[in-house]
Amino acid sequence: MKLEALKNAFSETELFEGKTWRMSPEPWRLTPEIVSKLEEIGQASLEFYQALEILYRRSFEGKKLLRNRELHAPWVAEYLDRGKSKELVKICRSKASKGALPPVIRPDLLVTQEGFALSELDSVPGGIGLTAYLNQLYQDSGAEGTLGADGAMEEAFYRSVASLAPNERNPVIALAVSEEAATYKPEMDWLAERLQRRGYRVYSLWVDQIFPLGGSVHFDIEGSPEKIDVVYRFFELFDLPNLPTAEYIFEAVEKGEVAMTPPAKPFLEEKMGMALFHHHLLEDFWKENISKKSLKVLKALIPQSWVVDPAPLPPGAVLDGPVAQGKALQSWMDLAEASQKERNLVLKISGFHETAWGSRSVVIGNDVSREDWKEALQEAVDMAETHPHVLQEFKKSVRLKHPLYGENGEVYEASGRLRLNPYYFVEGDTVKLAGALATFCPPDKKIIHGMEDAAMLPCRVEES
Repeated sequence: MKLEALKNAFSETELFEGKTWRMSPEPWRLTPEIVSKLEEIGQASLEFYQALEILYRRSFEGKKLLRNRELHAPWVAEYLDRGKSKELVKICRSKASKGALPPVIRPDLLVTQEGFALSELDSVPGGIGLTAYLNQLYQDSGAEGTLGADGAMEEAFYRSVASLAPNERNPVIALAVSEEAATYKPEMDWLAERLQRRGYRVYSLWVDQIFPLGGSVHFDIEGSPEKIDVVYRFFELFDLPNLPTAEYIFEAVEKGEVAMTPPAKPFLEEKMGMALFHHHLLEDFWKENISKKSLKVLKALIPQSWVVDPAPLPPGAVLDGPVAQGKALQSWMDLAEASQKERNLVLKISGFHETAWGSRSVVIGNDVSREDWKEALQEAVDMAETHPHVLQEFKKSVRLKHPLYGENGEVYEASGRLRLNPYYFVEGDTVKLAGALATFCPPDKKIIHGMEDAAMLPCRVEES
């Protein structure tokens, strides 16, 4: 795609407020084998969420986790509920929300020497509108085989969300965006407009534009109240104290007057789930509740992870975790003395906090000074009761090549590292892969995200 056409397109349609990035003449190339692998990852991600829901419910209900063996884990729910208000925990545990899962699943995949590595699983992902827009943009310029072409991505999104109002032929769907997530409002505006062109009643709104009326929730259309059938929640649950209108949405959900998705289940938004997947006491639970094929995918995908819990140990006991100076840990603070090689670890807040998204809480152990590493560990220990942290084995991305436009408009073969974000749309017990966003960063960046000197690209499928 020509640079001039890209510049014109982005100047006319700004999908991320105030954000810019590098440009490329072509989408990221995926082989059919990679697409097949991505489809396996999508199904495994859904099964992981389904199993995590079962684990959480059995934990707080005091039920045994396994069919034929006595295993209880009340500590799982205690971990996952840390820092949440009683009201939110009550909503999360309500019978009305039982079995409800997010309609969109987006993993953050890094390309490593061993294959894909999962750094995060996002159930309230941004980038849906942006990726669909890039798909259309590059397809219109002649790119063949675009993943999510011909509007397939926005159609998959609509079908997944609209399925929550099965009795409505053409439900009213509100994409409710908070001020905290304002960066993403332009792409939600674009997505709503695209779906309206197809005759769907989808509207991009600020959360405070929604109001209660007769037990249900509405918004204003040219002076008349319009009843909402489904609220697509594009606001964070930690932000609820700043969203007084959200209370009316939750009340309407409890009364069955409106459906809301993703559901108000903060445990699904915790990175801690990846640490629970690797917890030795839960190994048999995951075997019982995830198919053999998906379990194999997840074991290869999820880096070794641990919950930073500073609970005291009896004398002689050691932590199930990494090592420091070749020795097992008796305290998480022992990691402050770990060697440079042993600090090949990532420390990040688990969730339910303003620093939990993006890379704002991420500290890579061997990329900071010993003093900064010690300070980060101390903060994680100090915050454990309200905002648990997760420690994860750091997986280094391999260097890859892709053509980019230089400052003077010339095309050159750039070297960099890749984060791949496939978007999966839930359809019952299966998922549909309907688009993927490739973020191609300079090779000197250890943390890969949508920065100014990165390229953000759609993906296309081609023969290897």
